Amino acid sequence: MSTKTIPPVPPPVVAPPAHPARLTAVLDAPLSRWLWLVKWLLALPHYVVLCFLWVAFLGTSVAAFFAILFTGRYPRPLFDFNTGVLRWSWRVSYYTYGALGTDRYPPFTLADVPDYPTHWDLEYPKKLSRGLVLVKWWLLAIPHYLVLGFFLGGVHAGWDFGGLIGLLALIAAVTLGFTGRYPHGLFDLVIGLNRWVLRVASYAALLTDVYPPFRLDQGGHEPTATP
Repeated sequence: MSTKTIPPVPPPVVAPPAHPARLTAVLDAPLSRWLWLVKWLLALPHYVVLCFLWVAFLGTSVAAFFAILFTGRYPRPLFDFNTGVLRWSWRVSYYTYGALGTDRYPPFTLADVPDYPTHWDLEYPKKLSRGLVLVKWWLLAIPHYLVLGFFLGGVHAGWDFGGLIGLLALIAAVTLGFTGRYPHGLFDLVIGLNRWVLRVASYAALLTDVYPPFRLDQGGHEPTATP
């Protein structure tokens, strides 16, 4: 009498917990082979505007700090402005040397643009911890700051100079110049690194209490479960 061995049932695939900060991006094709050489010049108007926006960002973040400390809430107008500054900065980085993922010029707006090839959004928190606001932006985020120092090589309005992200973007640019193609694996990695940066930025800016995961979610879409 023979017995049939039943193969073990693999455990179900569980999706990583959803993060309130969501980054999606679609690689434009075709991309110009040599436009990246002058994008630093074309983006100068954005850099000027972003300098003023980031000064305002610091002021609104201080105001939000005290609002959270006394009320446990992030004032919605300040939240929309600060998320808009992060969104604007990311679009400029996506166009320039933070990703080089599109040749479409970034719009001058804090709002999301539905037909632009990349989007960043953050879920508005109904309630925030009054205690965490005192320590999360400097103490709890220190491990991530060390990681981001490697990713970015410094802090800039567009976070697109130096560091690992800048090096990978340069490799993509040179490959694009000689082959006309942006390697998809490299694109997925660059977006994953930038996704990490934006999660930490939203946490350090007091926009969320969800601690950024030490996890590299690569690709143009947020991670989802697969059967």
